[in-house]
Amino acid sequence: MKKFYRLSATYAFIGIIGGIFYREFTKFNQFTGTTSLGLVHTHAFMLGFFFFLIVLLLEKQFKLTKNKKIKPFLLFYNVGLSLTIIMLVVRGIATVLDTSLSSAMNAAISGIAGVGHILLGIGLLYFFLILKEKLSNE
Repeated sequence: MKKFYRLSATYAFIGIIGGIFYREFTKFNQFTGTTSLGLVHTHAFMLGFFFFLIVLLLEKQFKLTKNKKIKPFLLFYNVGLSLTIIMLVVRGIATVLDTSLSSAMNAAISGIAGVGHILLGIGLLYFFLILKEKLSNE
């Protein structure tokens, strides 16, 4: 249970830092357009902070950590969310600084973000399989 608490707290911290960075970085660079930096805050809060708070509550009720699929769930989900957040930051900084990206670099950023989303999806699949097993045993 402490693991889920720590993950939740970590993503809350990342969300707060992401929001502050977005506000201050765009203000410092006098950027007024839209950028993916604004999504870092919400992704970290919803997919990290709130999600792991819910997992913590479900762990208390169903003892999810006793399932052998918990390690793949945590691995895929956290790596996927981390990649997604990192690529949002990279894309956002490039946008704010008006950096000209080659087509290869642009595709690489999109591809890595896509891999992050795929890993998140696999992690969610594991999570729902764990929940299904626990609910069918009730």
